[in-house]
Amino acid sequence: MTGAPYGLSRRRFALAATLLAAGCAAPRQGTGRPGDPIVLTLLSHYASGELKAALQGPVDEWNATHDRVKVRTKAVEFNDLLTTFMVRQAAGQGADILQPYCLWNGQLVRAGVLRPAPPEDAAEITHGYGAAAVGSASVDGEIYGYPTEAQTYALYYNRRLLREAGIARPPRTWRELEDTAYRTTRRDRYGNTLVQGFGLSTYDDSTTVGQTLALLNASGGTFMSRDGRSTAIDSPSGRAVLDLEHRLVSRGASAPGVNVYKAFQSGQVAMVISAGWWTGSLKSQMGDAYREVAVAPVPVPKLGDKPATLATGFMLGVNTSSPHPGEAWEFLRWLNTEKASPRAATRMSALQVSVGSLTGRADDMRTLLGQGGDPNLRPFLDALGYAVPEPNVPGAQQAKSLLRKNIEALWTGQQSVERSLRTIRRQVDQEVSRSW
Repeated sequence: MTGAPYGLSRRRFALAATLLAAGCAAPRQGTGRPGDPIVLTLLSHYASGELKAALQGPVDEWNATHDRVKVRTKAVEFNDLLTTFMVRQAAGQGADILQPYCLWNGQLVRAGVLRPAPPEDAAEITHGYGAAAVGSASVDGEIYGYPTEAQTYALYYNRRLLREAGIARPPRTWRELEDTAYRTTRRDRYGNTLVQGFGLSTYDDSTTVGQTLALLNASGGTFMSRDGRSTAIDSPSGRAVLDLEHRLVSRGASAPGVNVYKAFQSGQVAMVISAGWWTGSLKSQMGDAYREVAVAPVPVPKLGDKPATLATGFMLGVNTSSPHPGEAWEFLRWLNTEKASPRAATRMSALQVSVGSLTGRADDMRTLLGQGGDPNLRPFLDALGYAVPEPNVPGAQQAKSLLRKNIEALWTGQQSVERSLRTIRRQVDQEVSRSW
């Protein structure tokens, strides 16, 4: 194949290639002989702030206690991560250990970037993690790495806004969700929205596609077919989800052009469906107002329906081009399976909880959350048992982008529900069929 790596824009490919050509050389990897330790590179999106510091802690611990193998971290911003993986691989400068967004796994496996987990690691992952986390780290039934961040989706709500509307509990069904959204929506005398009842937003994938797929899964539907070669959203479940969102927008309970992350924090959104990572940001940014934030499961169409939601995540895997795969898996086992102290959790689980996130190790999460963790993380922990992993077939990132484009067209009145479903089916089917 010629041109930019599959799924990368020509602009980003050209930029990354220019940086590499300018001398962004791979770090020297030692031979492992005495005095010349093996140096493994770990490339992630933990580029700044508390995430960078949280990862560096266990890496420093490893380096201080292991002489033969050392680990060096490198990071780029998330928006540049996939591009960096692909371009560095093409240039022969791929890192030994990669931390991809699991949505990309099908593409990375197809491109020959990820190495399958050894049998002992695959067995540990299968038995130690929840089904959604294992599914996210797998492609065609084969496991490619240790799940790190495990993000499930649930309903955030502002207790004060519900209380002021005379509502005592969060919604459990879609009918209750709509009723709560309309009752908590407030406008000034000129018709300007002061409070959105339900925060649909075109700000990013998490609030556009993530909310839609969480509701779709809760209704028993799926985005992709079982074999990953076509979309399954053009179904009664898919139609019901888009109808629900269309009503919320058309009746003024949702304003998609608003950045829901800022609006919810300032008390201008009563409810929003989002992932568990958001709890850490809300807690640090809202101060005392965070006490009014609570979390509940994603509502289901009617009482008695089986709960379901969306699960996304990241994992740590080993590059096919690494000259030291055995040492790389050794480090990953130490980071992801070894308990830091008796009756404690693994280092990766402790790392994630320290930044307000979760891993797919439910036993670790119960231990850590029982030691004073944020109670708002518990619904996300419970959801690990019934969440549906995000499809990660080849072409998944492109399919997600097409889905987002059509959802936004529906929300902004450019397309009807029927036209949106037809267009999603045609565009996504074309994309994923050519990716195999």
